[in-house]
Amino acid sequence: MAGIPSELWYADGLRFRCTQCGDCCTGAEGYVWVNQAEIDAMAARLGMEPAAFEEAYVRRVGIRRSLTERPGGDCVLLDAKTRGCTVYAERPRQCRTWPFWDSNLKSPAAWDEAAAACPGCNKGQLVPLEKIREQAAKIRL
Repeated sequence: MAGIPSELWYADGLRFRCTQCGDCCTGAEGYVWVNQAEIDAMAARLGMEPAAFEEAYVRRVGIRRSLTERPGGDCVLLDAKTRGCTVYAERPRQCRTWPFWDSNLKSPAAWDEAAAACPGCNKGQLVPLEKIREQAAKIRL
């Protein structure tokens, strides 16, 4: 591809199709960073006022905000029975851009590690480089 550095290992694109398995919403504790627009959208999706949503599902981490977790690390918005996201259509950009995070794109080994945990990696249609770059630019993780 013209203008694409030859050293970019995923220049030909990557395959990904979200299976909505919920695996990326579980596991080790961490952070799902959210901003006010995302809080507003998720609250509306659940039929809540943003302030009530934030009180129920968001924690402050310094000056930032993150979704809370259940003991063990599961996202508070993951339905424990269906393993589906209760706000999937309005999920935060951090969730929306998975797996095209810088940390997963830094090397083939990093991508393979993500793929070992995510059944959607290396499946489905080929995601072109332009779309991968667009997703990666939305968040730096």
